[in-house]
Amino acid sequence: MSQPTAKVVAFPQESTEDALTAILRRGARQMLATAIEAEIQVYLGDRAEVVDGDGHRQVVRNGYLPARSLQTPLGEIAVRQPRVRDRRPAETRETFRSAILPPYLRKTKSLEDLLPWLYLKGISTGDFGEALAALLGPAAPGVSASTITRLKIIWEQEFETWQRRSLADRHYVYVWADGVHFNVRLEDPANARQCILVLMGATSDGRKELIAVTDGYRESEQSWRELLLDAHARGLTVAPSVATGDGALGFWAALAKVFPATRPQRCWVHKTANVLNKLPKSVQPKATQALHAIWMAETRGAAHRAFTQFGEVFAAKYPAAVACLEKDREALLTFYDFPAEHWRHLRTSNPIESTFASVRLRTVKTRGAGSRTACLTMVFKLALSAQQRWRILNGAELLKDVINGETFEDGIKKQAA
Repeated sequence: MSQPTAKVVAFPQESTEDALTAILRRGARQMLATAIEAEIQVYLGDRAEVVDGDGHRQVVRNGYLPARSLQTPLGEIAVRQPRVRDRRPAETRETFRSAILPPYLRKTKSLEDLLPWLYLKGISTGDFGEALAALLGPAAPGVSASTITRLKIIWEQEFETWQRRSLADRHYVYVWADGVHFNVRLEDPANARQCILVLMGATSDGRKELIAVTDGYRESEQSWRELLLDAHARGLTVAPSVATGDGALGFWAALAKVFPATRPQRCWVHKTANVLNKLPKSVQPKATQALHAIWMAETRGAAHRAFTQFGEVFAAKYPAAVACLEKDREALLTFYDFPAEHWRHLRTSNPIESTFASVRLRTVKTRGAGSRTACLTMVFKLALSAQQRWRILNGAELLKDVINGETFEDGIKKQAA
């Protein structure tokens, strides 16, 4: 006899729904029903031997729980989850909790990530319902202004707790730093020039993590120093081996005071953009190729020769571009003293850049003034979401050599004499 399946109820859709979206939504409903059914079968199968004195099973199916709607990026899906009845005495009875549909789940994780993104794009609290309806379809309950307000309160509490967490058990071998600007109009006009300071790091097993998020005035030394000192006070006492960031002087001055042993690595993406900005567009393709020849060189010696060649080609006509590059020569080549497998990670602060690429510098102002805390909280939520997709470092096993102080020359570990 065939087993009953989880019932997934289809809401009526607008006639304007395109065929592809309809197909995807039907497929999602079917996959959800199949996954729920497989989960309940495993749960019951694991307890098939639980019987009473007459041989009757004590853990059985018992109809369905009330239907509830689940909002997904494909639209709204209503699902009825199977109910489980446990006939054993209360002291040994278990409660079935679905890992796929936790209690009170109403939105998929991807939708939760969408809300802070919309806030930083300039959507005001009162307009969230309209914005989500446009993205997810006309039937989008649970996204009223009061719902968004409650969510923001919960997120702010999470952010406050996260800011106070201990870092005593963390060892970040490499760190990346950047200042992210959002065009969100704040309540205090004096904060108009503030930016969000973001610090992330790679742990001893090669995993990238968000370390700190705060706001600062124009990426000043004082702002970065406060962030680094706070991390140090919470237990981050072991200096990272390398810090990667752009040319903002505030971060490097603060780093030298808080973690003087950490070696600086200037971001090649930022440096390339800075150099090209000092060149006419007609020359930029040729200059880009010459810059690539530097940071893609196999050895430090080859990189220095490419540096010299760049100066010989462009110094006469474009001295400002050459000076911009030359002033950070040593800091741009720090990566050669670390494993070659890590070079692609160390040469740029791209993990932070890409996390906020869709919103930085291109947001529109909300009609109402936003709060400093709300802006920080939304950046925190976006970064935590992106953290799940950050890649583990290539050659993560080599981090133990870096931690132990092994010497690398042109990316290769030097053998002991």
